[in-house]
Amino acid sequence: MDRISRGLKRMTMYLILIAGAVLFIFPFYWMVLASIKTPEEVFDLSLIPSKVTWDSYVYMFDRIPVWGSLLNSFIFAGGVTLITLIFTSMAGYALARLEFRGRDVLFSVILLTMMIPFQLLMIPLYIIVVKLGWMNTYAGLVLPVSVNALGIFIFRQFFRTVPQELIDAARIDGAGELKILFRIMLPLSKPACVTVAIFTFMGPWNDLLWPLLVTRDQEMMPLAQAATLFGLEGQGGQWGSIMAVTTILAVPVVVLYLFFQRYFIESVSSTGMKG
Repeated sequence: MDRISRGLKRMTMYLILIAGAVLFIFPFYWMVLASIKTPEEVFDLSLIPSKVTWDSYVYMFDRIPVWGSLLNSFIFAGGVTLITLIFTSMAGYALARLEFRGRDVLFSVILLTMMIPFQLLMIPLYIIVVKLGWMNTYAGLVLPVSVNALGIFIFRQFFRTVPQELIDAARIDGAGELKILFRIMLPLSKPACVTVAIFTFMGPWNDLLWPLLVTRDQEMMPLAQAATLFGLEGQGGQWGSIMAVTTILAVPVVVLYLFFQRYFIESVSSTGMKG
């Protein structure tokens, strides 16, 4: 009876997980499906299209400079991610391994900034960008939204798991703090780097509000902004094309997670439990 009971519990758990996976995946499946359906079938709930057509993608490429906007998205998201990895790792190392007065208070203040919505910082950041003459530039797009408290928290928690003896040995050998960070700590912190990179990359990649504020020329627009304007400028009836550009926008993030999910899960499990 115990074996049967355990089998039923396991089967129930698997059924619940499968149902959750289906509920999560179905909107993405419908999005891809709608992009290859005919306009008459876009809103049908059929799981298999009666006819596969690429007209929506052709229409989208005719109306949107997809490749240029995609490049802008990679520069925007990639630039923010790179700067965030460098500076949050430095801050996380200092908060985890360096002794100085007010360290814990500073860490608490950094965590408190996570509760401040971006909308409250938007106007001051916009004024700074205008004063510096960074409108319609990559600097204005990338620098004001680089570095975040979540990255500092993840690196700080992960660095606390590294044995202190390893750091002491490097200091005895004459290594400075930056050398210890970039030569020892970061190579050991691949899971933390991947987690920070994924979380950071997703933000600017899907961001619409900040690019709308600081970019005016179509040549500077990331793909999310170009896709939104495509839907608002009289093209709203082309729902298949909107689903097509949304599919292209979703693919890089999905691929990024699929390639690095092992490091992501490892980092979440290791950084979430250490105080």
